[in-house]
Amino acid sequence: MSLENRIQKDMVQAMKSKDKDKLRALRAVKSEIILAKTDGSGGAMDDSKELKIIQKMVKSRQESLEIYEKEGRDDLAEKERSEIEHIQAYLPEQLSEDEIKLKIDAIIDETGAKTMADMGRVMGLAQKEMGGRADGKTIATLVKARLS
Repeated sequence: MSLENRIQKDMVQAMKSKDKDKLRALRAVKSEIILAKTDGSGGAMDDSKELKIIQKMVKSRQESLEIYEKEGRDDLAEKERSEIEHIQAYLPEQLSEDEIKLKIDAIIDETGAKTMADMGRVMGLAQKEMGGRADGKTIATLVKARLS
């Protein structure tokens, strides 16, 4: 079952169970997927593109959550936390920091990277290998620490 079909099925279930928070989050995901399909790029929508959309949505909500918490807007922060929780359920299981370090070390050894000038090559391979299972910011931080 494709990710979009799974989201649609879960939307129907959320409607039946009257879970407004989950329904709001799933509608947002569905909307983003539809927008990406009709943006005129002409590319077919596959699971990897859908995962990138979901990752982008989670990241956006996490940034909003930080702002709301700084400003003391607990009502809006709670809404963001709820949406993050429901949206993250569609992402693959995230790697631990130790697992990411091991994969980065393997990539660095494989490519022979030694300096920050090699960071782009290492990041490209790391993103490809861990796509969807690790946050890009975390990967970048760990690669910088390893190469500096």
